[in-house]
Amino acid sequence: MTALARNQWYIAAYGREVGRELLGRTVLGEPILLYRTEAGQPVALSERCVHRRFPLSQAPSRLDGDRVVCGYHGFAYGTDGGCLFVPGQQRIPRTARLKSYPVVEQDSFVWVWIGDGEPGAALPPRAPWMDSPGYTVVSGMEPIDGNYGLLVDNLMDLSHETYLHGGYIGTPEVAQTPIATEVDDNAGIVYVSRHMDDAQCPPFYAKSTGIKGRISRWQDIEYHAPCLYLLHSRIAPVDAPGPNPDGSDPHAFHVEVVYGITPATEKTTYDFWAVARDFALDDQNVTEFLRGNNHTVVMQDVVALNVLQTALDTEPAGYQELSINIDTGGLAARRTLARLAQQGATPQAQPAAR
Repeated sequence: MTALARNQWYIAAYGREVGRELLGRTVLGEPILLYRTEAGQPVALSERCVHRRFPLSQAPSRLDGDRVVCGYHGFAYGTDGGCLFVPGQQRIPRTARLKSYPVVEQDSFVWVWIGDGEPGAALPPRAPWMDSPGYTVVSGMEPIDGNYGLLVDNLMDLSHETYLHGGYIGTPEVAQTPIATEVDDNAGIVYVSRHMDDAQCPPFYAKSTGIKGRISRWQDIEYHAPCLYLLHSRIAPVDAPGPNPDGSDPHAFHVEVVYGITPATEKTTYDFWAVARDFALDDQNVTEFLRGNNHTVVMQDVVALNVLQTALDTEPAGYQELSINIDTGGLAARRTLARLAQQGATPQAQPAAR
């Protein structure tokens, strides 16, 4: 079981999900209420009323302007979590306050800081393709009944595409090609690359790009632990020129696969997935094909990981798993996550008493 890492930014929702309706999400076991003020700013508060813990995303709780009104006894809270109204009395108890979470909205995501203090200079990692005019994006979210470490393992070892996703994104070359792995411990980033010079073109790319023959296929993973996974995918006809020295790459098709991996609890995970492409930007048929095809791939992973969590829960103590070369990136990610979890569990330094 991969431990949860506190004092980190996590994706709580897509920006489009956060509006004038009250939205409840659970992040690292903390129930969080999300909504948008009348001025359009996202707000994240504890989702439980301080009085009798009624979930504030549950009807008939509601917004009154920017105030949240509990649907059970009418307690009302401001955007900073402070209680503004208590039924039947004028005095508002000093402890009547909801926890308020720092929020950043960027790249189509609403991020919340889960920690014991403020994030300071720490900012969420970026996925600029999500709202770039040069890309068209399909996206969604699927819950997984499994520890988030299982999804990290899954995404760091793409050799499973050949078997779990055959007929969609997997071909024999994915499992046959060795990987290269690098780790930036200071930044908490794991890089895994697999470049295939002469590979079958799977239906996912053949039907979206129109390529008929074999392809040069690159998979360059950039995992920003603990929450953001980026797969830079380059596809080109096998005899096409490579990228130019200035970084331009007019002979290839590019797909940026983005995953937000957010632990809801120790054994449940939000799987935010997205596919951004730099070709056929206005072709609705390509958009709908990629939306449906990728959703199928995501659900194949969801089913597999749900089954895997059940298997792990029922195995005898002391079971020893086997790791091989293709697990190098996943093992590096595990070490990074363990370090972040340990750092997050360390009590934060407090100012000396005067």
